[in-house]
Amino acid sequence: MQNKLLLDLGERAAWTGAQAALGLAVVELADLPVWWAAPVALALASAKSWVAGRLGRKGTASTLPASADPASHTSVV
Repeated sequence: MQNKLLLDLGERAAWTGAQAALGLAVVELADLPVWWAAPVALALASAKSWVAGRLGRKGTASTLPASADPASHTSVV
């Protein structure tokens, strides 16, 4: 379970970093003020959610396959 949690945390951190980096790259290329990076990154997050809704397991926001997604498995406590 801990391995899947680390995989989930890694996925979330990677997506957040990619969205922030792309947001900064877009505003730099468009020669816009840096504060525009936040709205651009939010738009990218929305696009990621749309993609995850089509590719990921229904009811989760993960883009991981169901076998690796901790939200896809119920644990008995």
